[in-house]
Amino acid sequence: MSMFSSVTSITGRVAGDVKGSVRRARLEGERRVLERRHRAALEALGARTYALIEEGTLSADALAPEVADVGSRLMEIDAALAAMGNDDHAPGQERSADIAFPMVPDAAEGDAEAE
Repeated sequence: MSMFSSVTSITGRVAGDVKGSVRRARLEGERRVLERRHRAALEALGARTYALIEEGTLSADALAPEVADVGSRLMEIDAALAAMGNDDHAPGQERSADIAFPMVPDAAEGDAEAE
């Protein structure tokens, strides 16, 4: 019986270790999902903030360096497109703002109204 109780004890410890590992893995997976959702929410917030600043609805005073950085990146993309010979913005063609900010779904519509 000593051997039986020893095997039972070891099996119980292994089962406890596996249960703990599964619980940790599940919690880690849930944490990753929440982090991805948080990043997506921040990305959407940043895109919306940029759109509001471009519309003039939101003051850019506090975000001036960041807005200037985004503007310079857009100019770099426009310059690269011009160098590739794609400077004309045909209706069906993606614009640099659409490439730089794919998370803003109505960027092309808003740009078309502004032009």
